[in-house]
Amino acid sequence: MNIRDKYHVESILKHETYDWLLYKHYAKRIPSISYSFGLFDNKKKLIGICTFGSPPSHSLCIGICGKKYYKKVMELNRLCVNNHKIKNLTSFFVGKCLKLINKNYIIVSYADTSRNHHGYIYQATNWIYTGLSAKRTERYDVNNPNKHSKTVTESMNYKDLSIRERPQKHRYVFFIGNKNFKKECILNLK
Repeated sequence: MNIRDKYHVESILKHETYDWLLYKHYAKRIPSISYSFGLFDNKKKLIGICTFGSPPSHSLCIGICGKKYYKKVMELNRLCVNNHKIKNLTSFFVGKCLKLINKNYIIVSYADTSRNHHGYIYQATNWIYTGLSAKRTERYDVNNPNKHSKTVTESMNYKDLSIRERPQKHRYVFFIGNKNFKKECILNLK
């Protein structure tokens, strides 16, 4: 039996991802979610989740393909699979999720070097590697170090903040949608 016979992917409600995001994924926080998908085995057991949402950085959205396309940028912001040791399972999952979105989008995702991630899943599914993020620092909440730096800066009392080096990340981009949209995006990729 191949992967398609053992597993299937379907859209799930975003609240169905929350336990995975808060307790299984290393970030331990819920990102912006516009699309959420579940990976199920043939016993209908949820064994993975994948979410897509608006990136936290407006400048990132403009920086990928320019102002004309900034509203079309979506981030694959969480991917968590229990049986990640099964060959090709995670790339199968990501590929199915992208097909289920079925709209014109520029998808961006990151592989966190501090977690020893390289983006092999993105490489296996033919994403475009656009480089390593610059070294920089970020503010963080000393009482909740997993909270995203943007959220911390907008909502925290500054006495609870500290500064740390932000880990570099590999960035990957993927275009989904009709042929004309993909062609335009590739020509405008910065």
